[in-house]
Amino acid sequence: MIRSKTLQDLFKRYRRPGDLVFAWVFLAFSLFLLLNLDAQTATVKGTKWAAQPSFWPTVAVYTMVGFGALHLISSLVSPKLDGRWQEVGFWLRSFEYAAWFMAYVLLVPRLGYLPSTIIFTVILTLRLAYPLRPFLGAAVALAATVVVIFKSLLQVKVPGGQVYEYLPDALRSFMLTYF
Repeated sequence: MIRSKTLQDLFKRYRRPGDLVFAWVFLAFSLFLLLNLDAQTATVKGTKWAAQPSFWPTVAVYTMVGFGALHLISSLVSPKLDGRWQEVGFWLRSFEYAAWFMAYVLLVPRLGYLPSTIIFTVILTLRLAYPLRPFLGAAVALAATVVVIFKSLLQVKVPGGQVYEYLPDALRSFMLTYF
């Protein structure tokens, strides 16, 4: 069965309840970038316009502002949908995990990569309501595997924990190198 679509059907707009809030935030962020563009990019004298280091960032930011404004206008003329603030609340709840990550980043230099990773995988497993022993054991095994892969095999440079300073010399050296 072949369906023929009109131009209006092809460009039909499906809105979500938080669309208007997103449009305002996106346009505000785009304007912020536009206002700071000169301070963040460089122009080199004697270089062609399209070869300037600031050319593509300028194109990108102006495009963001243009499409952000069009998105806002289309959101303003679209029918209002209920549930806008519930949608925004749903978005804001995701920042909890960014806060968990920032806490993890701050704790790694103090406790070390292995203990911090184990603590946070267990805490997040509990936070996600998986309190059963198999899940907690899997979280600890995953944390240890991640640390071994990143620190030992891939040799990613992660700062050693301050707590490692209290270990005996041989163990401290081992922990700083591999965990």
